[in-house]
Amino acid sequence: MYLCPVQTQGELAEENSILRQENAFLKEELAQLKRLIFGSKKERFIASDTAQTSLFETSDQEEAETEVEEVSYTREKSKKQGKAKRLLLPSHLLRKEEIIEPEGLDKTNSISLGEKVTEILEYTPGKFYVRRIVRPTYKQSDKIITADLPTLPIPNGNAGASLLAFLLVSKFADHLPFYRQVQIFKREGIKIAESTITGWFSHVCRLLEPLYAHMLAQLKETEYIQADETPIPVQSSHKKGATHKGYHWVYHLPREGIVVFDYQKSRSKSAPEATLKDFSGCLQTDGYAAYDELGKDKAVVHLGCMAHARRKFDQALDNDKKRASYMLEQIQKLYALERKADKQEMTAKQRLSLRQEQANPILEEIKLWLKEQYGQVLPKSGIGKAIGYMLRQWDKLCRYTENGSWKIDNNGVENKIRPVALGRKNYLFAGSHQAAQQAAMIYSFLGTCKINGVEPLNWLKTTLENIQDCKVNQIQSLLPKPKE
Repeated sequence: MYLCPVQTQGELAEENSILRQENAFLKEELAQLKRLIFGSKKERFIASDTAQTSLFETSDQEEAETEVEEVSYTREKSKKQGKAKRLLLPSHLLRKEEIIEPEGLDKTNSISLGEKVTEILEYTPGKFYVRRIVRPTYKQSDKIITADLPTLPIPNGNAGASLLAFLLVSKFADHLPFYRQVQIFKREGIKIAESTITGWFSHVCRLLEPLYAHMLAQLKETEYIQADETPIPVQSSHKKGATHKGYHWVYHLPREGIVVFDYQKSRSKSAPEATLKDFSGCLQTDGYAAYDELGKDKAVVHLGCMAHARRKFDQALDNDKKRASYMLEQIQKLYALERKADKQEMTAKQRLSLRQEQANPILEEIKLWLKEQYGQVLPKSGIGKAIGYMLRQWDKLCRYTENGSWKIDNNGVENKIRPVALGRKNYLFAGSHQAAQQAAMIYSFLGTCKINGVEPLNWLKTTLENIQDCKVNQIQSLLPKPKE
């Protein structure tokens, strides 16, 4: 007869601990899946009405039952109805005047008392037109004279700068794939093959390469970079229907007002190390380990992202609402100081002083609380992961208080990634690694336009018209710049 081995009390306690951790992990995973499917994507935290003092303060009495009193009353509805506000139409829009005279009016016996003007916003779909360049040819003595053809984006091609700019902005800013644009052209009676548009796109990217190279070079010249990465599926040439998971590594230069997308085939640490080789200054990232090697360089100050730390506690609300809410309130105080500095338009020196005086004490309280709580929660639970992440990243998270021009979080670069996420839902994947790198180039230009408040269509049209005649040492003059 087989006898089951008797477990000791210590073994049972250890097994119980493991099962509790696994149970907490599975609960947390289920809560996150439900949150992704059904929950709100907003991370804004609104504290409860009850003021929360300390996590460990207990009242003399247990929570008393709330007395409920029903109150009913009637209220007379106001008869005053506010007038709907009419949409203000921009003054720069073209006005097409339409004069309507009263029917059967004899003007000879009438005195004009002015006029009533009603403005209505109308829309005419974008129209194509053909630019017809005529160059008369003359004979002078033995010479045949004809004016030179203006520089065209595609020599011997029949696609103008305005059309090329429209194609690229429609795809990478408005997320309209080329095959859908082909259908729009067909409705206008213009048949353009998708392969032709793809060829135009490749030619435009070759034209813009010197400007993109200048943007990459600025990564090593700046003093402050915010970095992040986002995946992009790339069609595989080895297996039909399969895709390779590539990555856009995104670098935001807050001081210069530039964002640079750099496509790499993987998410390994070799990607940022190659791009940011010889960089010295401040590098701000999330907790991804690929940046840690760069952070070890004495010439690099590695900053963390408070928004990522806050997100972990936001995700832990379903797991441990009391602890997560407490920490979210503390982080909210830090952000309130940043909003105050923004509102008062503080200089870097003033912001630094504010952080040293008011943010540092809050951070000290947070650190003590984290250390105290870490041993009381399960490491694999939502709250355990949040506390563990913040403790591991602590030095990087607090470092923003050492310089008034550094940001509290990495949201500046995260916001620049959103167009890629939207684009993925529309064109699904890049056709090749080269196409993914070309997309990175265009995202860099359009993202920089957005940062500087520059209208991308006009900027790209003007750039395509001028880049071929621009000297190499003046290429930076073509970058999008804010209006003075």
